[in-house]
Amino acid sequence: MQLTFSGDVFEWRGPAPFFFVEVPPEECAEIKSVSHIVSYGWGVIPAKVKIGRTEITTSLFPKQGKYLVPIKDALRSPEAIGVGQNVKIVLTIDV
Repeated sequence: MQLTFSGDVFEWRGPAPFFFVEVPPEECAEIKSVSHIVSYGWGVIPAKVKIGRTEITTSLFPKQGKYLVPIKDALRSPEAIGVGQNVKIVLTIDV
């Protein structure tokens, strides 16, 4: 499954700062439809995330019926991504 969408990067401050993009509702529904076969526990979904020319392997976080894409340093640094920036994401989930 490959999904392409855009979203704004936001920061969640916990013990350390974390950066995410919320998956839009339509794409969340598509992910949810396969979640029972791809999740490895706690609703977490393994995925590849590509922004610009950079691709990483990570996991989507479920939150209040939606999914969040973590924007790790491995994406933020090479693509010069900052908080509030709108980014185009290509999300691949092996089904």
